[in-house]
Amino acid sequence: MIYRVFQFMRSLRNWLVITLIAIFTVACNPAIPSQSVAPTANNPSKSQVAEVKPVGASKVVALTSLSADIIYRLDKNKLVGIPGSRLLRENADLSKITQISEGQTPPNLEKIIALKPDLVIGATGFHDQILAKLKGLGIKTMTSSITSWQSLAELTKAIATEIQADPTALIQSYQSLLPAKSAKPEPTLVLVSSQPILAPNKNSWAGDLLTQFQIDNVAAEIQGQSPMRGYITLSAEKVLESNPKVLILVDIGDGTINKLKETPFWNKLDAVTSDRVYTFDYYGLVNPGSIDAITKACNKLQAIVS
Repeated sequence: MIYRVFQFMRSLRNWLVITLIAIFTVACNPAIPSQSVAPTANNPSKSQVAEVKPVGASKVVALTSLSADIIYRLDKNKLVGIPGSRLLRENADLSKITQISEGQTPPNLEKIIALKPDLVIGATGFHDQILAKLKGLGIKTMTSSITSWQSLAELTKAIATEIQADPTALIQSYQSLLPAKSAKPEPTLVLVSSQPILAPNKNSWAGDLLTQFQIDNVAAEIQGQSPMRGYITLSAEKVLESNPKVLILVDIGDGTINKLKETPFWNKLDAVTSDRVYTFDYYGLVNPGSIDAITKACNKLQAIVS
């Protein structure tokens, strides 16, 4: 699971949320099993090559909710450990699998080792230390980060390769979530925090998801000095200048939406006066979280463009 960290000090809440998002902004780099070949000893003049099929992982521990969900959908018998997450607890069957972490606590190394996994999948930058320890113990590890629609498909294929499963149906289900035809783009702005005002550009999961729905993200090409790759800081003047026709607010549970509605520019925006303001959950739009969360976000985006 990608941990949900919402218990912030008031002055640092929004920065910490986006810092957590930024942790997962390195491309997926799975370890792919290699194939080996051996010549036939009986006929050296007419040697044949025998392909040795790699043995897939049979006991996998997932440190993120999304990788756990993907593994379960590909082959539920391979998943032996999951992070504690409300997204996974919504599935009664998944909730029965051993939890190796809960809330803000890091994964429990002893619990993971006790499960005797032959593969542990974590998030780049967030699980580096525990993955290094597991690797030192001879346990195979894999890291991932989801910053685009393409990286979701790549992670799914990489996991399928590791556990010797067929990803075709799952990949096709992803594609079914996207619009079949292009929509008439309208200037749209996504706001994920109020202090500072943060918006995703095209180099983020949220920004790329807007691109997939042919939504005109007014912050797509904006670059800033923010250390959080994929997110930029906007001034109140910049928000007013962009004056989006559609406004998407992300509910992270800390009162951000109410704070934005209290800003001087709020009632001056076309999206507000025309009642084109939509609220999205943090999971799905900002943090992919799970396939169900992604599906809900896509359905809401489809309703907007329709």
